[in-house]
Amino acid sequence: MIIWLASYPKSGNTWLRSLLASYYFSNDGDFNFNLLQKIDQFPSYNHFKDYNKIFSNPTDTTEFWIEEQTKINSDNKIKLFKTHNALCKINGNSFTDNNNTLGAVYVVRDPRNVITSLANHYEINLDQAFEFMVTEQKAIIQKKEDSYVGFVALFSWIFHQTSWVNNKLFPTLVIRYEDLQNETFLTLKKVINFIDNFDNSKSSFNKDKAKKSIQSCDFEKLKKLETNEGFNESPISKKDSSRINFFKLGKDNDYKKLLDKDLIIKMSLKFKDEIKKYNYEYDY
Repeated sequence: MIIWLASYPKSGNTWLRSLLASYYFSNDGDFNFNLLQKIDQFPSYNHFKDYNKIFSNPTDTTEFWIEEQTKINSDNKIKLFKTHNALCKINGNSFTDNNNTLGAVYVVRDPRNVITSLANHYEINLDQAFEFMVTEQKAIIQKKEDSYVGFVALFSWIFHQTSWVNNKLFPTLVIRYEDLQNETFLTLKKVINFIDNFDNSKSSFNKDKAKKSIQSCDFEKLKKLETNEGFNESPISKKDSSRINFFKLGKDNDYKKLLDKDLIIKMSLKFKDEIKKYNYEYDY
């Protein structure tokens, strides 16, 4: 059965995934990028590349979402999976169901800080990134030759977080990226306790290993590791086919310093209810 690590893109999912991979799948809490293979991403190209058919429309793979998850769960073991997919239906096809999912951890981040990371990741300007976040039918589409083998249904930022946070299918723990950043140990402990609650075979919380995982997944260390070794999940630039740094801003990503006043006001008004819901600063 699957426990999802879910979020809108550029909300801290990969950092949480790194922390959990280090905690659960290393011997001593030391992190390396290979550990991320233990927490796969879904949906992705790898899950549909072996189908002996051409996916001629971007949404064709949604027909096999549940089938693929059933295969994943065939060994009856608990697994962690990362996803950026909204908890939704496409063409009548549900992203998941309670036959395949035990629960989810949803990472939410102040949208005014999401936008700068989003702009860097997709090589778009801030106005385009804002449109990206408010477009209701937004999706990430991957095509190999003539076949659409990757489709991630995002929808808008508001729809995305609402779909997971308000779901009634399974238990969902909501954490703020800012709490993971500022109270890393306590927030990570909360996540680990939530996950371990589904698995009676898990031993009690290992404080020392959690602290070691936090140390080895420090943002600056991840940034240095990416520089020295590369990171195969970093996006490829459309300009020159080079890799765009995945770990870029970290704590330097402060919308008050990076966005102009008009955009701050525009975003604050657009996402007013959500900003207040998650206790982010609102002065407008």
